[in-house]
Amino acid sequence: MLEVNKDNFESEVLKAEGLVLVDFWGEGCEPCKALMPEFELLASDYADQVTFAKLNTSQERKLAISQRVLGLPTIVLYKNGERIGECTKEQANRSGMIALIEKGL
Repeated sequence: MLEVNKDNFESEVLKAEGLVLVDFWGEGCEPCKALMPEFELLASDYADQVTFAKLNTSQERKLAISQRVLGLPTIVLYKNGERIGECTKEQANRSGMIALIEKGL
């Protein structure tokens, strides 16, 4: 699992080849914490097709806002550096993440 922050977000996400799924989460967000095990399971299921990354919005607030992440939990899919989809709040669950990944494949 890749940890991204303001120092490596551009190189690891915006300039990456292929698909990158980013979990924008916050330390005080209980739904975010509940979603993490599912995100990590999907990371192993799709390891050869998608790069999985986490961004702690509690530490990287400006970066999250610059990516138009205004609520949590938010999962964003990037393809070749371009944002192609997201799932937020109620859609941020296992089936929502799978649908998002399948859309990008």
